[in-house]
Amino acid sequence: MLTLESATQRFTERFAASARATEHGKGLIPGGYSRTSFNFGPHAVFVTGGNGAFIDTVDGHRLMDFNNNFTVNILGHGHEAISDALIAAIPSGASFGNPVSEEAELAAILIDRIASVEKVQFSCSASESVMTAARIARAYTGRTKIAKFEGGYHGFTDPVSVSVHTHEAPEYGTDGNPRPVADDSGVPQQTVDLVVVLTQNDLVGTERILREHGADLACVFVELESGAGGHVMLSDEFVHMLRRVTNELGIVLVIDETANLRAAYHGLQSVYGVEGDLTVMGKIIGGGLPLGAVGGRADIMSVLETGRVAISGTHHGHRLALVAGIACMRALDMAAYDRLNSMAGRILADLSSWAAERNSPFTIFGRGFSSLAYAYCNEPGQQVTTHRDYWHKVDAERTQALSLELANRGFFPVARGELSLSLAMTDDDISAFIQTVKDIVTDLES
Repeated sequence: MLTLESATQRFTERFAASARATEHGKGLIPGGYSRTSFNFGPHAVFVTGGNGAFIDTVDGHRLMDFNNNFTVNILGHGHEAISDALIAAIPSGASFGNPVSEEAELAAILIDRIASVEKVQFSCSASESVMTAARIARAYTGRTKIAKFEGGYHGFTDPVSVSVHTHEAPEYGTDGNPRPVADDSGVPQQTVDLVVVLTQNDLVGTERILREHGADLACVFVELESGAGGHVMLSDEFVHMLRRVTNELGIVLVIDETANLRAAYHGLQSVYGVEGDLTVMGKIIGGGLPLGAVGGRADIMSVLETGRVAISGTHHGHRLALVAGIACMRALDMAAYDRLNSMAGRILADLSSWAAERNSPFTIFGRGFSSLAYAYCNEPGQQVTTHRDYWHKVDAERTQALSLELANRGFFPVARGELSLSLAMTDDDISAFIQTVKDIVTDLES
């Protein structure tokens, strides 16, 4: 029988070199590496590189990459179009104290793709673009508070590091009346007091809270399908209510497409049939290099032109990131999205029907787009419609065992149970993954 203990033991044995690299790093870097999200069970898995659908670890293993740098590497590793574009650009300089034409070129691509985006401003990451969006919304509305959803991850900056990882403790409030709580001790209470927290898919409660705070709310940040929050999908009815109420109250609706731009050619907004006032973008738009963007209605974005908001950064609009982003987005045509979503849909349909047939608590979440999530729930057939559902209904120990065992058997997911596909994957790769998940779940239940 497979348990968390046995999966961890196998992981420790197979990835011993990564453990040593972690310990070496701890003498130089807090925790051993610069991103806490690298944590995977007892320690991170260090890599030497990647090619196509695979990464190579310092332990000598080749793993099929279902992490893909947390949704970034949608084309796979070392894609020819991106590599060629960067090799051609590097000899003439990486960055300048001047604008480059590639900035307008990538902006035009994003404006063409997302119907609600009329103008774009670039930064080095989506985290920075979230900060920019909040500042734009505050300047445009003259209001100070922002709203976000429990479990919604919008980067690590202070204004949105609130109620991302909630628990049942009384300070988080009740299901219908959530309270904002700082995600770590470095976020001051004064910042938390400027945040209103909402519950996903709670039609009545969300509208009530928005109306209670509407006069003070500059914006609402929302992921139409949450990433770090367990891939909770918002219902169509809920999203359209959110659009209607924010319009009525003059609240800027900020749709965070950072992880969801990989879901559809025109963004996840197009699937729901809604348009945000502002849209945050990142991850795939840099082709593997650091790049973020915020775009939206021209009248709202105009606060950047009038001097009401001043945004600048040494590496904003970095030429190489723009070059890589242009190459990546050009490669992501309609056919590419169709193929990605076909592979994801196959995983979703096959594993969902298999779990139902055996009455297994194993659950896979998603709409069949290029990112999915999985969990071992407490009971078969449970649905996760809010972030709190994820904590109440998911067997965290068995889910972690499943993630570790996937790595042990040659597949590298996001540790918390997320899967990001790449175009480098083949039908045979998908078949192998599906069978491996079935084998692991069978071992967990034996």
